[in-house]
Amino acid sequence: MSSAGEWVRQGAASLGISLTPRALEQLSAYVALLSKWNRVYNLTAIRDERRIVSHHILDSLAVLAHLPQGDLLDVGSGAGLPGIPIAIAQPARKVTLLDSNQKKGAFLRQAVAELGLANAQVATGRVEDFHPPRPYAVVIARAFSDLPDFLGLAGRLCAPGGAMTAMKGLYPAAEIAQLPAGWKIESAPALEIPEVGASRHLVVLRAAEPVGFPT
Repeated sequence: MSSAGEWVRQGAASLGISLTPRALEQLSAYVALLSKWNRVYNLTAIRDERRIVSHHILDSLAVLAHLPQGDLLDVGSGAGLPGIPIAIAQPARKVTLLDSNQKKGAFLRQAVAELGLANAQVATGRVEDFHPPRPYAVVIARAFSDLPDFLGLAGRLCAPGGAMTAMKGLYPAAEIAQLPAGWKIESAPALEIPEVGASRHLVVLRAAEPVGFPT
């Protein structure tokens, strides 16, 4: 196993996550692919592979225990975070990676192909122009926008009874105070990420009433 694979295994274990040998192999390959493309496309400011594992891979995996089941949309996926680690760790879950940047979209398509992610697909375009055939049980975003904008732009993509989930650093009290009418917080657990000495939270929101996905 590569160093990155061992770092992922150890970190996932500390999060209480058991990964299959296949998943560890894919996550290790993803770290290598991200490092390779990063030299040209500047996908992430983090260059050190150990920090990529802690601040990107483990940060993404930490949300798994708090996600409802069902198809997932990763809005503003960027380098595939958190969507690719989620798709690798949960191969039974269908994941859509959405980003407006064409170069990042090219990386996402390459990563999905090279990693053999049969449960993942890539969509390139702005979230307001994205019209999938059906809504998603889970819509997630990491460093995409503040909560009111996230709900305003992507809330229509959430299935009735589904969850809008936003990965945040500090508890976003000011953003929560500005939530649009019709949305409520279900939970906002703090996340403890190995080797990340900073606050992390996952804000889980649900619509008080169905948001009316267009048919």
